[in-house]
Amino acid sequence: MIASLGFIMIILFTYLIMSNRLSPIVALITVPILFAIFAGFASTLGDMMLDGMKQVSSTAALLLFAILYFGVMIDAGLFDPFIHRLLTVVKGDPVKIAMGTAVLALAVALDGDGTTTYMITVSALLSLYLKIGMNPLILATIAMLSLSVMSGMTPWGGPATRAIVATGVDPSEFFVPLIPLMVIGAIWVLLVAYLLGKKERKRVGVHELSIDHVMQTGVESAGKPSPIRWWTNLLLTVAVMVILVKGIWPPSAIFILGFAIALMINFPKNTVQKEIIMKHAGNALIVTALVFAAGIFTGILSGTGMVTAMSNALISLIPDSLGSQLPLIVGITSMAFTFVMSNDAYYFGVLPVLAETATSFGVDPIEIARASVLGQPVHLLSPLVASTFLLVGMISKELGEYQKYAFLWCFLTSIVLIIAAVITGAISV
Repeated sequence: MIASLGFIMIILFTYLIMSNRLSPIVALITVPILFAIFAGFASTLGDMMLDGMKQVSSTAALLLFAILYFGVMIDAGLFDPFIHRLLTVVKGDPVKIAMGTAVLALAVALDGDGTTTYMITVSALLSLYLKIGMNPLILATIAMLSLSVMSGMTPWGGPATRAIVATGVDPSEFFVPLIPLMVIGAIWVLLVAYLLGKKERKRVGVHELSIDHVMQTGVESAGKPSPIRWWTNLLLTVAVMVILVKGIWPPSAIFILGFAIALMINFPKNTVQKEIIMKHAGNALIVTALVFAAGIFTGILSGTGMVTAMSNALISLIPDSLGSQLPLIVGITSMAFTFVMSNDAYYFGVLPVLAETATSFGVDPIEIARASVLGQPVHLLSPLVASTFLLVGMISKELGEYQKYAFLWCFLTSIVLIIAAVITGAISV
């Protein structure tokens, strides 16, 4: 019964979000609460909600201060030189703009962090998209596909790290066979960017742009920074990224300190600091609230046992005759699994069961670990992914609208990665 309730809840929740009948934050809170009460968990509901919020507290802090940090850097003009350089290359051609978006996003996504990828890519290019008249959903889609390819497979990216830890495999043995997939995935993202850009070129045409006009109609800057201050901001940002990738400090702590330093360097006056914080507080507050709401959702899913029951129900559907095909099955089902549950729930709750099942069929668990990351393009569309709310918030779109637009491309990206994994031997069939 618990498994059935879980599936019904997920279906209802997804419908309410994609049909825009409820806002994400309201649906994330009310839907699981109602189902938990119906299932008889009213007495322990408060503890489940609190446990879920505790689990996402560090993520909420990370997003809050990352938004504020990059907000300061945008206002300080850190990305202005890049936009100038990019404009000289892509000019007003939507095809070149879309492909330039892919190149930037693929490079930035190598650090493995969705928040950083979205903040830098969207901050640098949104004003250009708006000036040309291009659909901002294209920018968001390309950024998400780039992140799914790069962050999903690198050992320092969140999904791969969880897969490696959950199955106890060697990181290098896990990663090296996936390198060809990353190359193929990057080429696929560039192809998608070309196709989307070509479609926009037919719709809006090619424009002749004044670089200065695009900059002035984009994000309001604090004025042209001095060379010393610009280089200081660049070095600070590089330092933040290096510490983040090396894992020296927790990500939230890095951005908390980075934000404080950035604010002092660029806006030393207290009154101006307050203005800058208030300027970006709205977006930061919305994203943070959504993260805690998602924590309530996952806390109830775990506390009621719905996650375990749903995963066991799906695993039981695999007949013995398909045991040797388990890596391929895991790759395909990871799209659905990771859409309806958090990465933590999937990789630490479901994946060990799948790996153990694979062993009984004579399949190496490392192939299960590799297969498990192939559904990440679809996973990133999930309302349980905090950085996705940041992405749609930055382009001023609703989550349901974005899901409708990007789902096909995300699904096709997962299919391309699965096929490539089979062809290259990363997983066996």
